[in-house]
Amino acid sequence: MGRIMAIDYGTKRTGIAVSDPARIIAGGLDTIPTSGLMTWIDKYMAAEEVDIIVVGRPVQSDGSPSDTFAAAQALADKLVHNFPKVSVVMFDERFTSVLAHRAMLDGGMKRMQRRDKAAVDRISATILLQGFMESRMYEEMKNNK
Repeated sequence: MGRIMAIDYGTKRTGIAVSDPARIIAGGLDTIPTSGLMTWIDKYMAAEEVDIIVVGRPVQSDGSPSDTFAAAQALADKLVHNFPKVSVVMFDERFTSVLAHRAMLDGGMKRMQRRDKAAVDRISATILLQGFMESRMYEEMKNNK
């Protein structure tokens, strides 16, 4: 059984999180400049077994597509094409940035640390992955294999 990777796509930076091999724990892995994202994913996929890639589906609070929706969808389509043996799913990422900031506050991070946008992106990707792993969608995927 391979890991699950989550991608919190952004126009400048993209947060990456992965599960442990047993798919129990979600952990922030890295924040990548979006311009080098596919190269980074190619290298990671060559080194680690990944069965599922979760791409954050950026929508507004009312469910309508956000400004980055088309770009995130294009990334998901490219991942499907480049990694045909990997399941690629889009999963609602609403409020992950808000939850990331809350986690940083609750974790006692100092103000300057909370301004680190790369950390916010990694934490957002981790929250996205944890949400997916707790979701009905993931349970259905596990049961259908």
